[in-house]
Amino acid sequence: MPVAFRNFTDFFASIFHATNAGRLFRPDQPLTPNYKYVPLAYHSRASSVRISDIAVTRPSGQRKGRDGAAPKLGASQRLDFELELGAFIGAASDLGRPVPIGAAANYIFGYCLLNDWSARDIQAWESQPLGPFLGKNFATTISPWVVTAEALAPFHTAAFARPEGDPAPLPHLDDAQDRARGGLDITLEAYIATGAMRRDRKPAHRLAQSSFAQMYWTFAQMIAHHTSNGCNLETGDLIGSGTVSGPEPSSWSSLLELTMGGSKPLALPNGEQRTFIEDGDEITFRGFCAKPGHVRIGFGECRATVQPAG
Repeated sequence: MPVAFRNFTDFFASIFHATNAGRLFRPDQPLTPNYKYVPLAYHSRASSVRISDIAVTRPSGQRKGRDGAAPKLGASQRLDFELELGAFIGAASDLGRPVPIGAAANYIFGYCLLNDWSARDIQAWESQPLGPFLGKNFATTISPWVVTAEALAPFHTAAFARPEGDPAPLPHLDDAQDRARGGLDITLEAYIATGAMRRDRKPAHRLAQSSFAQMYWTFAQMIAHHTSNGCNLETGDLIGSGTVSGPEPSSWSSLLELTMGGSKPLALPNGEQRTFIEDGDEITFRGFCAKPGHVRIGFGECRATVQPAG
């Protein structure tokens, strides 16, 4: 592990992912009324964050199908990945003192790749009314490399341009410098290699390629809001961005989106199909920054294989 940390907060910063996921459950109102006003997040479990190449055990939990009268306890049948960027906090803040938006980016030491593994069936049953719990906290995989904030300086870009008619950020989330350079031009990719593909020595299949520059909320906005009630940051805290999905289907960065909730199986090059992750599947994330006149920067790999429930 590159950092010893006690706190992990995961955000929901892509409006495209939020819309795609919300449409499956609320077709008439995919986005919740607060989405465009507040960077939404939940506090996840730091104890189950693991480094790349450590296997993930399929979680068990309560699941309730649409036709079932009562929930059943069993292994998740709808295991998913979420392609995310993680940020490590490099300086502590004081309890009771919000971090101003103009200073928030200075609290980030560096970045990593992050897989927020999600048991969609467990998540769907338990999330009302208090949000994610056992459907999320069983495992998070991060890459071993930390790419420093300084190294990414040439790849800053304008924050995502909000569509006309969207509300302006509230004052604690609005800063001219963040609007001008709060975005990050990072390409992120997700791959799958099934057990059969690896046995036959077939290359991993790319499931998604997206850009972090299309995130609705910047990391500075996430940090400013995280501390706006006086919550303090600790050195080494891990902040997850939420699934980095873009507007095109090729950039949808979870199987929930790619298969439309499992209703449209995904065809793989070797003839296999997937709606959700099966035992033996290996999920790998890669990321890089590339710009003329600058050295290409890679993020290494974030990889784990799913093993059967214990």
